[in-house]
Amino acid sequence: MGLLDALKQEAMSAVQQYAGDHAGLQQEVMNLVHTGPGGLSGLVQQFQNAGLGQIVQSWVSNGPNKTITAEQIQQALGNDKVKAIAARLNLDPNALSQKLAGILPAIVNQLTPNGQLPNATPPTAKR
Repeated sequence: MGLLDALKQEAMSAVQQYAGDHAGLQQEVMNLVHTGPGGLSGLVQQFQNAGLGQIVQSWVSNGPNKTITAEQIQQALGNDKVKAIAARLNLDPNALSQKLAGILPAIVNQLTPNGQLPNATPPTAKR
């Protein structure tokens, strides 16, 4: 199994732990982390671009995770994206943001066990 496959398995395990039985929410979080523009690094960059760099960096680092509010989630992801995800899940956008505020710090933290974002492209093996 490759590095990316292992990270996807870890992420899915964490998502299940924090999102509970809501399969749609699990899939949406996986999409944010893995299939969004830039994957996990792109997601972290979105938070940094929204002025939330210290918060998101605490999730990546080995120290304690700083909390984030539902409003800050909407700020980072954008209201349109939050509304679109909420509509797909038949949830209120504020309720979704609140759930993501609880889930995303734990997911990012679990996917960065060494305090660094994983390299998106595994190095090629030398022969």
